[in-house]
Amino acid sequence: MFRIFIVLCLIVFVVNKVRAQEKWTLEKCITYALENNIQIKIQELTSKNYKQASTKSKMTFLPNLNGSASQNYSLGRSIDPLTNEFAESNVSSNNFSLSSSVTLFNGFQNINLLKQSLLNFQASLQDLQKAKNDVSLNVTSAFLQILFNNEMLYVAKNQVELSKSQCERSKKLFEAGSIAQGSYLEMESQLASDEMQLVNAENQLSLSYLTLNQLLEIGLNQSVEIDIPEISEPQTDIAISSTEEIYNAALQIFPQIKSAEYKMLSAEKGLDIARGYRSPRLILSGVYSTGYSSQRQNISGYSPATPQVTGYTVDGNGNIFDVYSYNFNYQYSTPSFQKQLDDNKSKSLSFGLSIPIFNNWQANYSISSAKINALNYKYSYDLAQRQLQKDIEQVHADAVASLKKYFAAKKSVSASKESFKYIQQKFDVGLVNSVDFNLAKNNLAKANSELIKAKYEYIFRLKIIDFYKGVPIKI
Repeated sequence: MFRIFIVLCLIVFVVNKVRAQEKWTLEKCITYALENNIQIKIQELTSKNYKQASTKSKMTFLPNLNGSASQNYSLGRSIDPLTNEFAESNVSSNNFSLSSSVTLFNGFQNINLLKQSLLNFQASLQDLQKAKNDVSLNVTSAFLQILFNNEMLYVAKNQVELSKSQCERSKKLFEAGSIAQGSYLEMESQLASDEMQLVNAENQLSLSYLTLNQLLEIGLNQSVEIDIPEISEPQTDIAISSTEEIYNAALQIFPQIKSAEYKMLSAEKGLDIARGYRSPRLILSGVYSTGYSSQRQNISGYSPATPQVTGYTVDGNGNIFDVYSYNFNYQYSTPSFQKQLDDNKSKSLSFGLSIPIFNNWQANYSISSAKINALNYKYSYDLAQRQLQKDIEQVHADAVASLKKYFAAKKSVSASKESFKYIQQKFDVGLVNSVDFNLAKNNLAKANSELIKAKYEYIFRLKIIDFYKGVPIKI
């Protein structure tokens, strides 16, 4: 048993190790998140409930069918329900019946209820798609944040390496007496500062991985390592789509809008259902029944009995003669169970018409409430459209701003590189001090950081625009 336990532990360890070493692309991260996110699973169950409700609405068009059976015992004097005769002895009886009814007309309530349930189901599917979109965007943002922090870590490492080489050079110059101790200490301070920035960059990268792990809802002892793609320079020569173009595309496909529209149409059907309470109802019903009674008796045989004098008659001569009556002795028996079921069959068919005249204002209340509900969802639909318009205007403005920021950051890096190259050459020959050198180096590092930030911000804004236009997210 202990050996089996050890083997299982080794298997789990190997599986986790392999999973940890596996590289995750953005597409795989999104797929995994969509399959394992709890909120998505909850929304899927909600959609299934609405689907069941639509199936239930379809079944309301079918007639119902109910069966019943009873066993009765009567003690003492009673009336047999099957023979309608008085019984002095104990009576045992059975009753069986099948009944069915179907609504022929009820103000089209069943039809409108079916349409409403289908609209609710479609709205739930759109809500499910919205949940998936939110997860996809969050995973994409976390993935790009890892790429950003990874490049920032690369910049921080380069800064440390550069500071180390300059620090070693300054140490040799100081030991040779070529520079003052203050210049050497300044380089030591800069190296410590760069090392601290390296630690911060490593921490930021770890936190961004933690965010992605939490979005993927991976276990405590598991982690992912993303596949770092080759991120080329973003295309800046393409025109960003206009807000009108993005809005018209999103209006046709965005789940928030479709969900609000379906819910608005569902509320309108709810108003039609409420108005149906004022309509007459026509119902067709049918009943089939039979039964058995121990009281029922049938003649099973007879035999002649002794004649009895029941009167007299006189002939023409005045002679009197007795008049005899011939009787029979009858034998009775209770018919069999199957025989009585066949004999006691009863069938009925009926139409029932119900006309509402006054129902304590319930119909009027339902109609008024449904009108308010329909108007509320109408406003919600308008609000969703306006919110989408505002979001797209903001996304478009952010994309344009990030593009301008990216251009400015590229110019800043280019200028900072030339400046640092010039300062470094002068520093190498002792024409500038370490303070000016570190200032130029820090300016270049800051410019590189701003360029990386602007690049990923611009890439993310373009992905958001593609998302609104219905283009799948990929890098």
